[in-house]
Amino acid sequence: MSAPVHTRPHPATRVGADSRLPWWALALPTLAFAALLLLILNPSDAQAATGDPLITHLFEWVQQLISR
Repeated sequence: MSAPVHTRPHPATRVGADSRLPWWALALPTLAFAALLLLILNPSDAQAATGDPLITHLFEWVQQLISR
C-alpha cells in the first residue's frame, strides 16, 4: 500500500505589488545627513552643547521617570 503524496501548493503571485517607499524612508536619513553636515561645517555650535546643563537635567528627568 503506498502512502499518499502531498504536494506543496504554488505560492501565490502578487500581481501589481506596491514597491514604493513611504515618505519618511527617504526624509529621515536625509534630515540626519543634513544635521551631521551642519555640525561638521559649524563646529562652534556643536561645542556649545557639550557643557549645557539642560541636557544633564533632561537625562536626570528621564532617569527619574524610568525608576518610578
